[in-house]
Amino acid sequence: MAQPDELAENQPVTGAAYAGADSTGAGNADAVDEAELSSAVAALTDEGVEPKERRRLLGRLVRLEIRERGIKDLFRPKKALNWITDSVTSVAPHIPVRDLDTLIEHHGGLEGDALAERLIRNAARVTAGIGAAGGGVAAVEWAVTPSLLSAPVLLAAETVAVVAVEMKLIGELHAVYGRPVEGTGAQRAAALIQAWAERRGINPLRVGGSVAAAMGTAMRKELRDRLLKRFGRNLSTLGPLLTGAAVGGFLNRRATMALGAEIRKDLQPGQKIIEG
Repeated sequence: MAQPDELAENQPVTGAAYAGADSTGAGNADAVDEAELSSAVAALTDEGVEPKERRRLLGRLVRLEIRERGIKDLFRPKKALNWITDSVTSVAPHIPVRDLDTLIEHHGGLEGDALAERLIRNAARVTAGIGAAGGGVAAVEWAVTPSLLSAPVLLAAETVAVVAVEMKLIGELHAVYGRPVEGTGAQRAAALIQAWAERRGINPLRVGGSVAAAMGTAMRKELRDRLLKRFGRNLSTLGPLLTGAAVGGFLNRRATMALGAEIRKDLQPGQKIIEG
């Protein structure tokens, strides 16, 4: 059987190096690594990815996380959570959120509630697929040695990927209900992070600034607390053989459906979104 690193090989790097990267070799390498990470996460959010491709992409994410952050800290719960939080904030500006016209075109002319229902259903299928892919990669790890070396990395990668799908869903639901998230990529990312952590629609008065500025002490704690719950739930993917895939997929699907329903309710006509 292939190792997770092998599952990650032969994947094209479609992301470009970010503007402002250091011109030194180390700076360029960091920019390429971040772009590749964002590219992998963006691909994982795609509704049309086949199961085999999803496993490869998740394996690629595992490899990138090991290369970027190492393994040691993932055996320390507090540091592992910081690791995941940093990954979510770094990929958030690069999550592809489609505008309303594109969404209507991609979904056969559906609009309004029907389109929202389709988006929620599709996102839930994607996160279920990520859970199943995570369980599949975990099954490989149970079958070979070292048995648990990359398990914490796998959980971190799955958590980041699922959160990315759900933030994309939040952004697209806002577009469906006539409240597209405005601003720069960083501003939209900050708004999506806040909405995901709070499980609320985005208050347009709060959109502005950078991700770093938005991630104050209170916001970072809220994000960490929400990620801790998600990370704990994803421990189910470490069940031996195929049980992890089945349970992980089911729990991811249920959580995404619930989140989508909450955001959709917040965005219904007449609803006023206020700061929590």
